[in-house]
Amino acid sequence: MKRALWIGFLLFSGIFVNIGIAQQTITLGFTVSRTGALNVDSLEQYRGFELWRDTVNASGGINAGGKSYKVQFTSYDDESNSKRVQQLYTRMILEDKADFLFSPYSSSLTATAAIVTEQYDKIMLTTGAAEEKTYKLGNQHLYQMFAPATQYLTVALDALKAKDPKATVAFVYEDASFSVAVVTPAKAYAQQLGFNVVFSEAYAPNTTDFSAIIDKLIASKATILLGGGHYADGSTLARQLYGHKVPLKMIGLLVAPDSPQWAELGDAALGVIVPSQWEPQSTFKAQYGPSGADFAKAYTAKYNAPPSYESAGGYASGLVLQHAIEQAGGVDTAKVAEALNATDITTFYGRTKFSTQPSEHGLQIGHAIFLAQWQKDKSGNPVKQVVWPLAGKSADLAYPIH
Repeated sequence: MKRALWIGFLLFSGIFVNIGIAQQTITLGFTVSRTGALNVDSLEQYRGFELWRDTVNASGGINAGGKSYKVQFTSYDDESNSKRVQQLYTRMILEDKADFLFSPYSSSLTATAAIVTEQYDKIMLTTGAAEEKTYKLGNQHLYQMFAPATQYLTVALDALKAKDPKATVAFVYEDASFSVAVVTPAKAYAQQLGFNVVFSEAYAPNTTDFSAIIDKLIASKATILLGGGHYADGSTLARQLYGHKVPLKMIGLLVAPDSPQWAELGDAALGVIVPSQWEPQSTFKAQYGPSGADFAKAYTAKYNAPPSYESAGGYASGLVLQHAIEQAGGVDTAKVAEALNATDITTFYGRTKFSTQPSEHGLQIGHAIFLAQWQKDKSGNPVKQVVWPLAGKSADLAYPIH
């Protein structure tokens, strides 16, 4: 009798129901740079994660192996600090019992997180992390969503070669792992294409006064500037280049011009190009998940701002993990890893395929880079247009910009 009453109490109190729900909940852990230098781009990535979670849960969860899994997050502010990342990813795995991980924003923070996730054999999908080195260290549970860093500026140089093969090129870039990983191969590629690289200088992270570098740039007589780093330094550099009236025909900066906030620079925003992982004008036919138009519509409705490629990459990370869980029939790490290794799908974000070669396991080998440029629309407002490759363009490249 007492046993029957106890069981009745548990059922009434919902404890058995809660246990059932817990068994059908997937916990995803990640950090967000809610503060610090990476704040703008990291929050856009987070919004992509969040929109995917809300969409999945509103439709009843992830259906796999005869069960329906709701998605819940455990996340913390890493303050754009790698020391925080190491502590927090350990906490999410050991204390919060995260089933899977998404990466922080940026290659440097992701490299730190990867040390922890690999130590505990946890799958981590990395977005906002294009540097290739992390995927060439023998790691087995990392899966890169972004096209690798070596591709970022090659598209800009290809476009430039078609427009002005005799241009003189300068590289001005943040002295950080991601920017260096982009610029180093870009310099070699520029020389391979026959361009004269007349100036190259790295600046310290958090630089706010570019006057000395701009003086050297003007003296070099470069007609093209490529480089940058992240939002804070890139937007500041663009403002100061415009203020000094530097006579450049093309300005290509990493990351920063992709943010919708870039429009706030006014005339200083115009003409600047950005290598992009995705743009709203992209017209991939999605084999899985929403169309690009539907994603952009849902994102804009929720956040009252258009999505950036960081937002798209965040959402696509969720889609790819969701697809792998469905293919695996559940959340077993080994089976989901096997499904990710076999992944070759096209979502609204484009193609996703991971290398399974031991020397570069998890490196993204399916996705490709766009080139976007800020131009004026018919109403005179700044808007991004896809200008390269030509087959996918929404507008012609404006060259020269002045």
